[in-house]
Amino acid sequence: MLKKLFLLSVFFIIQLYFNPTFAHVLHYQNLNKLEFDLYRNNEFIGQHTYLFDRNGQNLTVHNKINFKIKVFGVTVYRYSSEGYEKYVNGKFENFSATTNHNNKEKFCKIYKKENEFFIEGSSYKGSAPEDFIIGTWWNHEIIKRGAQISTGSGRIIEQIVSFVGKEDIEINNKQYSTLKFNFFSSDPSLSEDKKLNMNIWYDETNLIWLKASFKKNGDWEYRLKYFD
Repeated sequence: MLKKLFLLSVFFIIQLYFNPTFAHVLHYQNLNKLEFDLYRNNEFIGQHTYLFDRNGQNLTVHNKINFKIKVFGVTVYRYSSEGYEKYVNGKFENFSATTNHNNKEKFCKIYKKENEFFIEGSSYKGSAPEDFIIGTWWNHEIIKRGAQISTGSGRIIEQIVSFVGKEDIEINNKQYSTLKFNFFSSDPSLSEDKKLNMNIWYDETNLIWLKASFKKNGDWEYRLKYFD
């Protein structure tokens, strides 16, 4: 009986927060900025910011990330990326980004041609899958999609998304009631360094992205610093 009640509550939450009425960027029409601090093994390493620029029915989301890892005061790893995703009337239009991954240049472009989306990236060039979303995480609609596109290289990452449950968390001495999800690669043949296994927390009330965590040569976390 308790198991059935739990499953019903999960179904209700997903229907309430993630039905088509809310599953688009217009849900965030009052959001202007997101700023995250990045940590590795609980040590601050950089920042990731999103700026939302609106012009009539057009929305451009500018995201920029910079971090570096030091060992005994010497920088051993650098990562920087800048991207733009554009929407018209709440619908995705195109995306472009350039990335410097430890002095290796990468890129990703997504554009529409004759009502079909195409990807040109440093890891993949070709048609985009029908059920895709840009892997920038700020838009909660990502929990409904079967694939996300790597902003760094254009790689298609097929995913399984599981609702973990409600969770109260604390960030910068502030309490949040959240909805926690796990994102996992659906392709078991991928090498460990390519597999997706990430936890994401969204605010239960306004669905703003609050936190992310994953393991990759250490424990990584995104923690929301500021939003407007």
